[in-house]
Amino acid sequence: MWTDSHCHLPPGAEAAVVIAEARAAGVDRLVDVGTDAAGSRTALEVARAHDEVWATAGVHPHDASGGLDGIAELLGAPEVVAVGECGLDYHYDHSPRPSQRLVFAAQVGLAHAHDLALVIHSREAWDDTFAILASEGTPPRTLFHCFTGGPPEAERALAIGAALSFSGIVTFKGAAEVRAAAALCPLDRFTVETDSPYLAPVPHRGQANRPAWVPLVGTAVAEAKGVPTSVVAAASSTTAARLFDLPVPTPAEEGPAAH
Repeated sequence: MWTDSHCHLPPGAEAAVVIAEARAAGVDRLVDVGTDAAGSRTALEVARAHDEVWATAGVHPHDASGGLDGIAELLGAPEVVAVGECGLDYHYDHSPRPSQRLVFAAQVGLAHAHDLALVIHSREAWDDTFAILASEGTPPRTLFHCFTGGPPEAERALAIGAALSFSGIVTFKGAAEVRAAAALCPLDRFTVETDSPYLAPVPHRGQANRPAWVPLVGTAVAEAKGVPTSVVAAASSTTAARLFDLPVPTPAEEGPAAH
């Protein structure tokens, strides 16, 4: 069983097609991630319609200048398992950096207040990301989504109790530092994701990504760690279940776990 710990599913009937394809590929659980209030509501609708799917609610740093209106009201839904994705993106700076920092800190607070996981997007902003977590307190269940750092950043994240999520980037030829981070990460401290429809793994790079391809990400992590792919599948799914407080199915259970 695989878990796609971070994807962006399409709404309505198209989501059903993508989810069915993922299940056929052995991906039994998906976390559909919100990046603003409207997208978070859509993710919640998809999660309510599909037992394989859970949702998050949050504001991406790109949209931080719009504030957090509409997010808090979603966090009490049982299908919503995390705040985010939220954080800092100093590569594009689509929102002013002070707004990004303010909105990120507020969402760390929401994760604490609602006892939810925190899903972090951090790009070219490591020092400020860690500074805000130190100031606000790192939630017990914190995940660095689409981890793009190397061993130094991985060690900083692990030292504060966070977990790392590896995406299709781990399959890219130029991502030796990400693979080195995967190699050192303990088996109980990482998940795998697609971030679909973005960042398709090799050999599909350049195409629209899909949750069915998360086993390709897991295989690359397994190669970096020198362990069987089945070990990564089991470990990453167990960690995702712990982080997002998902029910843990027994081997005798069939079909997706109900919300």
